[in-house]
Amino acid sequence: MPQHENVGHDVETGLIDADAQVESFRQTRNNRRTELVEDYVELIADLLEDGGEARQVDIAQRLGVAQPTVAKMLKRLISEGYIQQRRYRGIFLTDAGRRLAELCRERHQIVESFLCSIGVSPETARIDAEGMEHHASPETLEAFKRFLARTTSSRIAAQG
Repeated sequence: MPQHENVGHDVETGLIDADAQVESFRQTRNNRRTELVEDYVELIADLLEDGGEARQVDIAQRLGVAQPTVAKMLKRLISEGYIQQRRYRGIFLTDAGRRLAELCRERHQIVESFLCSIGVSPETARIDAEGMEHHASPETLEAFKRFLARTTSSRIAAQG
């Protein structure tokens, strides 16, 4: 049966190649596992930047989850080397945590800017980017950046 090499589809049946489909699902499951970690690290960075401290109660409030849920995730973040928790002093990012938070912010900004550039309202773009940022591949993010660079250049040229 003929297949188009680039997309893993069987041209006659329209089915995705089994190996390609397995890889797609594997990647999606992996992204879901890291999504929570990234959300927590990014929120902790935001809280530290905004008010100088990140507390378990603040994280629970911002995420709309119970404090025991936050406590469990904080233990995971400590074991993965993203945060340090100091008794009576709150939660702090490690160097690895700061790098991850910055990466998450950058991905979010790229996705949000791309969505706005194609006509999505800023509020919807912000909300949608929150989920999409975790699932966009580096290749897709680079394509978004190239698109944004072209549209920005075109806009500047049109104004000049």
